[in-house]
Amino acid sequence: MTSRIRFLMCAPNHYDVDYVINPWMEGNIHKSSRERAVEQWHKLHETIKEYAIVDLVTPEKGWPDMVFTANAGLVLGNNVVLSRFLHKERQGEEPYFQKWFEENGYTVHLLPQDLPFEGAGDALLDREGRWLWAGYGFRSELDSHPYLAKWLDVEVLSLRLIDDRFYHLDTCFCPLSNGYLLYYPPAFDSYSNRLIEMRVAPEKRIVVLEPDAVNFACNAVNVDHIVIMNKISEKLKAQIAEVGFQVIETPLTEFLKAGGAAKCLTLRSTEPLREELHGNVTVESRVLCMKGHLLDAGLINRALDLIVDNGGSFQVLNFDLGEQRQSTSAAEVKVSAPSHEVMEEIISQLIELGAVDLPEDERDAQLEPVTIAGVAPDDFYVSTIYPTEVRINGKWVRVEKQRMDVPIAITETSYGPTAMCKMLRELVLGDQVVVDVQGLRTIRKPESREQRSAQEFSFMSSGVSSERRVELIVEQVAWELRKIRDSGGKVVVTAGPVVIHTGGGQHLAQLIREGYVQALLGGNAIAVHDMEQSLMGTSLGVDMKRGVAVRGGHRHHLKLINTVRRHGSIAKTVEAGVIKSGVMYECVKNNVPFILAGSIRDDGPLPDTQMDLIKAQTEYAQQLQGVEMVLMLSSMLHSIGVGNMTPAGVRMVCVDINPAVVTKLSDRGSIESIGVVTDVGLFLSLLVQQLDQLTSPYTTML
Repeated sequence: MTSRIRFLMCAPNHYDVDYVINPWMEGNIHKSSRERAVEQWHKLHETIKEYAIVDLVTPEKGWPDMVFTANAGLVLGNNVVLSRFLHKERQGEEPYFQKWFEENGYTVHLLPQDLPFEGAGDALLDREGRWLWAGYGFRSELDSHPYLAKWLDVEVLSLRLIDDRFYHLDTCFCPLSNGYLLYYPPAFDSYSNRLIEMRVAPEKRIVVLEPDAVNFACNAVNVDHIVIMNKISEKLKAQIAEVGFQVIETPLTEFLKAGGAAKCLTLRSTEPLREELHGNVTVESRVLCMKGHLLDAGLINRALDLIVDNGGSFQVLNFDLGEQRQSTSAAEVKVSAPSHEVMEEIISQLIELGAVDLPEDERDAQLEPVTIAGVAPDDFYVSTIYPTEVRINGKWVRVEKQRMDVPIAITETSYGPTAMCKMLRELVLGDQVVVDVQGLRTIRKPESREQRSAQEFSFMSSGVSSERRVELIVEQVAWELRKIRDSGGKVVVTAGPVVIHTGGGQHLAQLIREGYVQALLGGNAIAVHDMEQSLMGTSLGVDMKRGVAVRGGHRHHLKLINTVRRHGSIAKTVEAGVIKSGVMYECVKNNVPFILAGSIRDDGPLPDTQMDLIKAQTEYAQQLQGVEMVLMLSSMLHSIGVGNMTPAGVRMVCVDINPAVVTKLSDRGSIESIGVVTDVGLFLSLLVQQLDQLTSPYTTML
């Protein structure tokens, strides 16, 4: 019995693979058999006619893909949204489809000329008529979805495609009658998969595995309890049959060569219509402004990639390119996201690149009060390493104590509002915390190339440097250390016990003695093994001169700890003449503060070791105030902690034999950070040698 459901099809009179606009066409140019394609199309046509009514649109010469009528537009009731094809190879189809729709009594809605949307290939109605699933990512733009919601008066759910083999939604997603769904989850990003799982009950979801997905099992035609598709596995056929559907297979191999199958060859023109439901869309759009050296610093490319990689879409509304080499550029970019949640994530990352939400004069930061001490409101903004300003009462307020991964608290004072980065535990009743992402901006100085070259390490572009560049890096670090020392600046060293084990202790001690280090941050272990070496000539029981284990040496560090505890502190042990050399000795003798943060594995510990983690964090942060350079020497835990506490603008050099450690620090995104994969003892040895060669003070070298 024929259903009242109707489909639009187009005979393959001119079908061929004439060009490549999707991965399936690669290698198939003019390799499709016209005779076999016609035979397969007619078999599909006759099969569908047994269950539904089929209308035909006249094929036009020169447009071989007109056979894929799913892309003609999207039909709901008497309304049709005509497709705007992304590729020029298909754009000529649009007037022919428009003519057919108009001649058959449809109201045709036309999207802006430069807004791609490829019809029912990327927009599939729930078979119960509850909502519209709309795809984006390859052929259709997210910004088309609000038009669909408005013109068709339907709720639109946006799904992002991430596998270019499944470039249209209907290649990997097929809503079925009675609320069932046939789909291939790896074709979608995590947000989209979560949205699907929220809307479709587990017992209604039929997951397709890759072998069936690449045979376009999801590119199926559903008429009531009938599912018509290309050949699929017996296992999937049984799954579909178990929930009440009859599968009809019809070979469509010639059309797979162009990236299509049963669904692509049909456009359903009688979709279920629920008059009690109305249009809604969660797509959110913002206009952002970026200023600076957008091209030569790569900021605009990073921003646009970030938008797409995080599930958004963009439109560059205006780009003012600086006319001279020293000139800055400005761009206004419209950013769209499938939900407020995704938009917030995108903008929070764009803020790090210096983007500002527009219009600036109308968007103060959103604040919510702290109602429980030590607990931030939901959706609080998480700070970055970059200098940040918050817009309050129409004025930009600079955030104090900048650091990453903490809330920004606003406090009213007699001088006006102040903004400060606070740890969660530091939040008190009365604080107002910044939530969402509006009314925030980071400060990026628009220096010219020449200024940046003078201010940055010349090797910073490498990010993580290999062994062959160590000597060059050492030369640059030595020059920076000399400059900072001679100008009265501050350098902080974070060091682990590997510094001692690799023979670098004497070199670090020399740096401290000669005034290159203004604070030392570490743990219990570096102090213990440094003083063990000074007192007993061993480190972890290994003779540092001969490189062999000493009988009973495994007890040396415990004896050292006991000695220091007897004297009461490291300083008192040095003053008593027990410790006569080494890193800790030089810290005490040269009044260089040191903070030792304890851990659960510490032996003893030393009386100076701060076993209260919160106090240790606070003391670390205090020593990092005003720092110009941080040398991170083979201490993953302490280095990462220090990195999180340190704002942008501070030069950071992370030295470790483990590439994962230096990569972690370089991934902060600060151009002032460099990772060096090498033995820390070798690095320190080369560093002091290089410093010895810089006999003239920095001020006389200018």
